Amino acid sequence: MATNLNLDVSKAPRLSLESVVGFGGDVASGMHIHPDGEHLIYTLGSCLVVREIGNPRANEFLLGHSDHVNCVAISKSGQYIASGQTTHMGFQADICVFEYPTRKLIFRMTLHKVKVQALAFSHDEAYLASLGGQDDNTLVVWDLSTGRPLCGGPASSDLSLCISFFNKNNTKLVTGGQGALRVWDIDPVNRKIHPTDVNLGSIRRVCRTIVIEETDSYAFVGTTTGDLLCVQLGEPASFKFTGPSKNLIQGVYCCTIVDNNRLLVGSGGGEVALLAQEDLRVLKVIRLQGAVTSVDAHGDHYFIGTSRSNVYYLNARTFKEELRQTCHFERINDVAYPYGYSELFATCSNHDIRIWNARTSQELLRIQVANLECNAVAFTKDGRTIVSGWSDGKIRAFGPETGKLLYVIHDAHKTQGMKRVSGSLTGVTALCVDNNNQRLLSGGADSQVRVWRITPSSQTMEASMKEHKATVNDICIRGTDMECVSASDDGSCIVWDLNRFMRRGIMYAQTYFKATHYFPDESQILTTGSDKKVTYWDAFECSAIRELEGSKVGEINTLDISPDGRLFITGGADKVLKLWNYDEGCVVQVGLGHSGNIQKAKFSPDGDHVVSVGEEGGIFIWRIDKDKLTSP
Repeated sequence: MATNLNLDVSKAPRLSLESVVGFGGDVASGMHIHPDGEHLIYTLGSCLVVREIGNPRANEFLLGHSDHVNCVAISKSGQYIASGQTTHMGFQADICVFEYPTRKLIFRMTLHKVKVQALAFSHDEAYLASLGGQDDNTLVVWDLSTGRPLCGGPASSDLSLCISFFNKNNTKLVTGGQGALRVWDIDPVNRKIHPTDVNLGSIRRVCRTIVIEETDSYAFVGTTTGDLLCVQLGEPASFKFTGPSKNLIQGVYCCTIVDNNRLLVGSGGGEVALLAQEDLRVLKVIRLQGAVTSVDAHGDHYFIGTSRSNVYYLNARTFKEELRQTCHFERINDVAYPYGYSELFATCSNHDIRIWNARTSQELLRIQVANLECNAVAFTKDGRTIVSGWSDGKIRAFGPETGKLLYVIHDAHKTQGMKRVSGSLTGVTALCVDNNNQRLLSGGADSQVRVWRITPSSQTMEASMKEHKATVNDICIRGTDMECVSASDDGSCIVWDLNRFMRRGIMYAQTYFKATHYFPDESQILTTGSDKKVTYWDAFECSAIRELEGSKVGEINTLDISPDGRLFITGGADKVLKLWNYDEGCVVQVGLGHSGNIQKAKFSPDGDHVVSVGEEGGIFIWRIDKDKLTSP
């Protein structure tokens, strides 16, 4: 009988979020320099991160969204920060307005359907304008004194993508999108809004970004074609000229006006160009990794964000880039600590493995393998080797200091010719090292569990155990190295005898088992999976002792037990990290911040921290306050 989960996440005690490594580089104009010149504000999943410039460790967060943040705007003085999200089809998407000095949510504005496309503040911070996405396509002007809508209407017949207020008039704004560019007049007394179409003549463009020069005479509009349009905003609103002469690669993604009346422009091809405002000719240009999705300036200091989740600093005088922050830009599949050492950890994702300093959140080492996905990573007990499982069915081992390739086990697991494939991972899907640095255990999408004998000169397969019928998701070994347990999508967890290489016991459930772990004294085994249950099993008899309801919605992908056995953590598709009391079987704290499925979570060897990684590419470091752990 499962114990019901009577948990209100919004009221449950919160885990202390100590730091986040990550940047949502796929959000257009998702990174801004705060007007105080001391902080960067950028998106990561469903939260906004406030980070001091020069400090790689982010520890201030603006929380309020339930899904992916899609757009961000900062008021002229920096008093307010607004962000809009996407949500599921048929639901309304929220706009959250935060007060920057207090970091508090002051307004939650709900009117748009499915997606908030763009946001802009008026220069005097009296109004906030918002554009809805494809399913909504309305323009709404909000009164910031009350948080209520003032007026609104359809933005255009086609999709609108960008919006900007005039610099000196709080009742005029410009919107742009697919084939449409409009100047709007707000009538606050009658609560009406009136559009005027800009005459573009024969030119047809999809407008992606708008900046208005200081006197409100002209607007510069970035397009998907790769050029900028200079548009006169006075009567009559009309097209003036276009530039640069050679279009930027893959279109203009973002644009801002810098101090000396020049335009700083980012393109989808990774170009950052400085353009002269009077004729849009290119003055300087550099090339970065990934599409440039955010550019912002504070005096002579330019900050650039790319779709590869890299943040660059650009000096205005030299126009030389300097990489300031980096992270995974796709789903992170695994995280691992070295044995008995809490100062660093490793994560793996598409193309690479990265080693991080746990205290400063800085990247120490990057190991790249092109066009392959790393599914699992682990340190050997002596700390001399990083072993990793890859989507091409190979096991690769690297040196932890240099990243040098030490050995490769070819065809460790099959990638083709399998009768049944489950899950999204292929090749090697689970790894576990023994306690004597002599053997390596691997599981694959081919449903096999294999034992490898590792010596300095050779890597040989000792056994291949073939009882599972689907992908092996997790393997955990006992301290004696005599037994291990494997969890699979076929609804079984098998306890293997590692002397005879035979099954010693088996545990069945109507679930895809995603994770398993031995209790520190090895008397019990904990499992979890797609049935949203956490089950305690007797390690000798393989019989169920206790079953907990681990989640209301979504499968549970990961679990880990603290070194002292008092606590364990779970995380999965509900995007909530839960910290449990092991003996009482109740949630004592929850961690909110992930906007994608939580893929893995691990306790640090000293038990003071938890690292969780998710589909959004973020690494979240949580502090365990053991003095505050009380059952709700």
